[in-house]
Amino acid sequence: MKDTRLIAMKFTKVRIGCLSAAWSAALLVLLACGAQAAQPAPGATRPRVIISSDFPPVDVIPVGAGYGPADRRSDPDDVQSMVRFLLYTDDFDVEGLVASAGTLANVANKQNILDILERYSQVVGNLKKHDPRYPTAEQLRAVTWQGRSGAYGKPASEILGEGKDSEASDAIIRVVDRPDPRPVWVCVWGGPREVAQAIWKVQKTRSPAELDRFLSKLRIYLIGKQDGSAQWLLDSFPNLFIILSERNYMGMFWNMQGSDPKLADLAWIDAHIREGHGPLGAVYPKSGFNPKYPGQQEGDTPSFLYLVSAGRGLSDPERPDQGNWGGKFVRPDPTRNHWFDDPGGAKMVWKWRADLQQDFARRADWMVGP
Repeated sequence: MKDTRLIAMKFTKVRIGCLSAAWSAALLVLLACGAQAAQPAPGATRPRVIISSDFPPVDVIPVGAGYGPADRRSDPDDVQSMVRFLLYTDDFDVEGLVASAGTLANVANKQNILDILERYSQVVGNLKKHDPRYPTAEQLRAVTWQGRSGAYGKPASEILGEGKDSEASDAIIRVVDRPDPRPVWVCVWGGPREVAQAIWKVQKTRSPAELDRFLSKLRIYLIGKQDGSAQWLLDSFPNLFIILSERNYMGMFWNMQGSDPKLADLAWIDAHIREGHGPLGAVYPKSGFNPKYPGQQEGDTPSFLYLVSAGRGLSDPERPDQGNWGGKFVRPDPTRNHWFDDPGGAKMVWKWRADLQQDFARRADWMVGP
C-alpha cells in the first residue's frame, strides 16, 4: 500500500544562462506580433522527452469512488494527461514511456500504457494528415518500459540500490548516453524512482566526470515528491536541473479558484474531447480522484505543456523563471539548479487556460476530421 500522506498529496489533485539565439528570436517574434502561440516557433528543435507515469488501467476506478480492486483504483488524471500528451507527440521526439509503480496495489504495469496506445493506433492515421511527424503506435510501443513495483511512497533507502535496476531505469541510461546534443527531458507524473535508479547506477559505475556529463544531459520536471527518491535527487545533486511543481500544477484543475471552470468542466470535456472524437477521446476519464467533481484534473499535464509552449516561443525552456503554459518557477538558491513554484501558485498555469484549451480542442478534432 502507498504511504497515506503521499496518497493525499497526489490525489488532492481533488498534484541556465542566457537565452539562445533561437529562443530569443522566437520570443521577439511573439512579442512583436502579439499573437497567440498556436504553432511551433520557426526553427525550434523538438525536445527529447521521456514520460514516467504511475499509469493505471484505462478503465481506472477513481479512488474516491470507494470500491473496486486495488489494481484498478487510482487517480484517473494520469489517463486524462496521457490523452492530451498523445495529441502532442508530433511536437516531441518521444524517447520513452515509463510505467512506474501506481494504483492502490502499488504496481508498475506497462500493459496499461500499451492499452491506451491501442486507442491511439486507431486515430493516428487521421492525426498524420495534419502533421506527418506523429509517431506510429508501433514506435511508441517500442519505447514503453516497465518500472519496478512497490516503490510509490517508499523512502529512497528501500527503492534505490544494488539489484534494483528495471527495464525502465536501464533504458533511461541508454537514451541519455546516445550521441545527441539535445538534453533529455524526463516528465515525472508519479515517483521518480526509475530515473533516480538510472542516476544511482551511473554514479556507482562511472567516474565523477562521467557522472557529471550524464547529469548535464538531464532535465527533470517533477509533479510533487511521490516517493523518497525525489528528495534524494534534490539532496544529492545540486547541479542537476530539476523543476519541482507542488502547487503550479493545480492550475489545470477545472474548478481551481480564480480560473474559468467553463473551459474545463465535464460539459466542455464531453463536447470537445470525450464525445465524437474517436476511441482515444472516449477513454478520457470523467473525473480525477473524486467522481463527485467531474471535469478536467490533469495535474501531470504541465510537465509537458512547459515544453509545448516553449516550442511556440513563450519562453526558453532553460529558464523556468520566464513562465509559460507549464508554470513559472523560482530558484531560491543560486548554487543549486533546482526550481520551485513561483509564489503565484496555480494561477501561473490557469492564466493560460483559454489558449491551451483551444489548442487541445483543435488537436482533438484532428482525430476524426480531415
